[in-house]
Amino acid sequence: MPTATIITGISELTTNDEELGKLAEAALVFEGQRISWVGPARDAPAADHRVDLEGRAVLPGWVDSHTHLVFAGDRTAEFTARMAGRPYTAGGIAETVRATRAATDAELAANLRAHLAEAVAQGTTCVETKTGYGLTVEDELRAARIAATEVDEVTCLGAHLVPPERAAEDYLDTVRGPMLDAVTPHVSWCDVFCERGAFDAEQSRRVLLAARERGLGLRVHGNQLERGPGVELAVELGAASVDHCTHLGAADIAALADSDTVATLLPACDLSTRQPLPPARELLDAGATVALASNCNPGSSYTSSMAFCVTTAVLQLRMTVDEAVRAATRGGAAALGRDGGDGAVGVLRPGARADVQALDAPSAAWLAYRPGVPLTHRVWRAGRPVR
Repeated sequence: MPTATIITGISELTTNDEELGKLAEAALVFEGQRISWVGPARDAPAADHRVDLEGRAVLPGWVDSHTHLVFAGDRTAEFTARMAGRPYTAGGIAETVRATRAATDAELAANLRAHLAEAVAQGTTCVETKTGYGLTVEDELRAARIAATEVDEVTCLGAHLVPPERAAEDYLDTVRGPMLDAVTPHVSWCDVFCERGAFDAEQSRRVLLAARERGLGLRVHGNQLERGPGVELAVELGAASVDHCTHLGAADIAALADSDTVATLLPACDLSTRQPLPPARELLDAGATVALASNCNPGSSYTSSMAFCVTTAVLQLRMTVDEAVRAATRGGAAALGRDGGDGAVGVLRPGARADVQALDAPSAAWLAYRPGVPLTHRVWRAGRPVR
């Protein structure tokens, strides 16, 4: 039988559960991989092991629902040029494609594990990552295989960019046929970069419909560089999320608010590319479900820090601390279809996966109150201490 561990000395417990709410002077018990009890410390049951946090805040581990971690090389020169005034375009992806194709499986796996360790050390306990830097059947397949051994959710992003050696329609036929056939055993999702310089709405629709036929969930990169069809397409097809959402019109916001499609915001990317920041306040006020994610990748958002994204959301996107924390936990879980039922992530309630982080601070507000200061004190993933 799994042993029970009780965490006490919690000054503020953010549960993200509608019934439990936010608790003061709380305790939490988990057995094996699941939480078994949450409530006031005075009512806590006995347990085999006790951890006293001595007045620190506890919240769910971060759920990073949008990353690109199977890659090689870096794009420091591109970043430096962008900071000097060169605009961001999708074309820089080709640089990472060249480096990734040249790397060995062992090199790609080691790089992925290094970035995951970096994220876990900062409180991230559930991660999605994408393929998309191979753009051949063989390279997308090996990326999917490598990712599937390391992360919670894997997404095929073969429709990231048309490789320079291929014609667009010919490449799309490959993505919709042999590529999806090859990667489907290793992935749960399919994504498409529906954007100027990548794929238009009709091309994107064909990819997503082919993925749906294979039983894959749908995601969309959309509305990053300009107002475009990404949100409309995502809502039309019932995609789990549309990610970036930098440039939205009133109709886009209304469509997201009236749908189950999560608006995933990537503020670190917008800062790094010097794009406008997404209309988080308008989305929330309209009733849309919002997630925050790192978009960790070597070109446009080379950070694994979800705390940085939360801080940015509070200080620059006009989100409250509670809204930002929820978006970076339960919002990300909703974007991955992991926010409900037994084993849910992004929430601390009985039956949820024991993904828990403790801050070296008395409340979650300190994430924005002390920007840039590392506050991660302890981390448990599925009941196992990982920091």
